[in-house]
Amino acid sequence: QVQLVESGGGLVQAGGSLRLSCAASGRPFSAYNMGWFRQAPGKEREFVAAVNWAGSGKDYANSVKGRFTISRDNAKNTVSLQMNSLKPEDTAVYYCAADRDLLLHSTPDRYDYWGQGTQVTVSS
Repeated sequence: QVQLVESGGGLVQAGGSLRLSCAASGRPFSAYNMGWFRQAPGKEREFVAAVNWAGSGKDYANSVKGRFTISRDNAKNTVSLQMNSLKPEDTAVYYCAADRDLLLHSTPDRYDYWGQGTQVTVSS
């Protein structure tokens, strides 16, 4: 099992930046691809970004490309999401997730472990 704990959420004005972090414990962190998802009130959980186990492969939702950057540090068992040029539509609870598969996935049902989430609110 893998335990995931997100941090770094908060309230920010449009155009601002936030950096989310996810700390993992349990099985070897480097065995998992990691993803970030978000869920706004009344909406389905949606893909934001993913990074493969080595950090060499990354994928982003079109809505965040060029603004968000995912990274991981296998020595520290952490994955981060740097969010720049934030927009009110980025407001959501952000979740990190771990996937044991070899391929990167963008659908929530492919991920095996989830954190509790951290709230990001972007004011206009």
